[in-house]
Amino acid sequence: MSSASPLPRASPPSGPPESRAYAIGDVHGRLDLLDALLEQIADDRRHQPCPREFLVFLGDMIDRGPDSKGVVERLRGLDDPTLHPVFLMGNHEEMLVRALGTQPQRLRDWLTFGGAEYVESYGVDPARVAELDPASAAAVIRAAIPRGDLAFIDGFADSFRFGDYLFVHAGIRPGVALDQQRTGDLRWIREDFLGSQVDHPLFVIHGHTISDGPDECANRIGIDTGAYASNVLTALCIEGTRRRYLATAA
Repeated sequence: MSSASPLPRASPPSGPPESRAYAIGDVHGRLDLLDALLEQIADDRRHQPCPREFLVFLGDMIDRGPDSKGVVERLRGLDDPTLHPVFLMGNHEEMLVRALGTQPQRLRDWLTFGGAEYVESYGVDPARVAELDPASAAAVIRAAIPRGDLAFIDGFADSFRFGDYLFVHAGIRPGVALDQQRTGDLRWIREDFLGSQVDHPLFVIHGHTISDGPDECANRIGIDTGAYASNVLTALCIEGTRRRYLATAA
């Protein structure tokens, strides 16, 4: 489905000229919904061509849902030279990178936070690795995951600017200059950002916090519609001062 919504600002934010961005909310291992939404986007592009297009994933592509492995393979396989993909680091990707890297002591917390479904998609029994010491458990999981998959996730960016818009996973710290933002806030912030009514330097598009539909405010839009539980995955299309939504449900 698709819909349009008015922009509340007197001077509406705009994307760069002759450019379009599709931002996709938290996928969380739902390859079925991702494939369906990518088909919608491909159809949208065929019917409404644009010279320069971006596909922005707002983080938390993995964990919780049943097929993190399939999602990662799908994202790594995107090969359309006319559609520029952008992958942002969410708090779930951060937990994975840390638990399997320099902080294996955080592995059990990650497993209970959605990581169990991630390792299971790679053929690892989460109950078995939970019984091991953290370093051994991390080694078992790393051995089951292709190095390319881990390197791909470790290379995700923290933000992406598109004209007057800023794409991040969780949000930004109100009142802090964009070049002074902490990565912890970009990946984890919630109440201080969601409750703020200040006019941010750029209009923020984010995921991280689940809402029943697009959460439109005067200074931000959240598009995490809880795909892993709700069966609804949402994308926001920005072109000039226009915004449209695409969504798919199982």
